[in-house]
Amino acid sequence: MPNYYDELDAVLRAVADPTRRAVVERLAKSPAVVSELAAPFSMALPSLMQHLRVLEDAGLVTSEKHGRVRTVSLRPGALDVLHVWLGEQRTPAEHQADRLAIHLNRAT
Repeated sequence: MPNYYDELDAVLRAVADPTRRAVVERLAKSPAVVSELAAPFSMALPSLMQHLRVLEDAGLVTSEKHGRVRTVSLRPGALDVLHVWLGEQRTPAEHQADRLAIHLNRAT
């Protein structure tokens, strides 16, 4: 298993780019073929493929090729490392407020 911080760094680098974030947002809805992913962007297909390679190297997406069609999917749990890290950055006061909210919700 890769080092937690290496994985986190790769994910953060991958989603730092707006094009790659847009691709991740699109893939969160459903898998897509590369030509479909490329449609909203004014870039050459090889440029989009470079973005997809960064996302794949970071472990965020997987791709499958059937004939001449490549389908890209968001890897389940791919953003978990980011979620865990963000949770660790929460302040004790935020944790206390969460516990209070849970208590108040139970009381009503």
